[in-house]
Amino acid sequence: MKSRGFGSRVGRVATFCVTGLVSCIRSQTNVSERVGMVTDPISDLLVRLQNGFRRRHDVVSVPASRLKREVLRILQNEGYIQGVQADIADGHPVLKVQLRYVAEGQPIVTGMQRVSKPGRRVYVGIKDIPRVKNGIGMAILSTSKGLMTDQDSRRAGLGGEVLCSIW
Repeated sequence: MKSRGFGSRVGRVATFCVTGLVSCIRSQTNVSERVGMVTDPISDLLVRLQNGFRRRHDVVSVPASRLKREVLRILQNEGYIQGVQADIADGHPVLKVQLRYVAEGQPIVTGMQRVSKPGRRVYVGIKDIPRVKNGIGMAILSTSKGLMTDQDSRRAGLGGEVLCSIW
């Protein structure tokens, strides 16, 4: 029975680490050319908004999509953000979101939570639509009639996928 030497494993690991390091160094030199792939665009949108509110930014840029545009439309109609403007940056469409603050500089949005995720979808019927912070916040649902707030969904008598909660 031949025993495997420890050195052969170290050699492969060291080669992998060096190769990985070289690719890391290459990717760091071309930071502007690097494009990250987002597996959950709604979570990405919520995180960008939350980071913008925490850092007290006036405007946050978000890669554009129809779903994000609809979520932002709902947030604007409910008074959580000031406005949304379509723009193009580096040849790609982006949405410039104007964040909203109260007079003391505190953000209107105090919290956001992604409810339905790619690994665990959450669907609710009309009787199970959540009330966020006892009605102070809102939930955004994806229904057969499009995206709606929890209140609009109750009025329309529709259930659907609970995308996120905002308060």
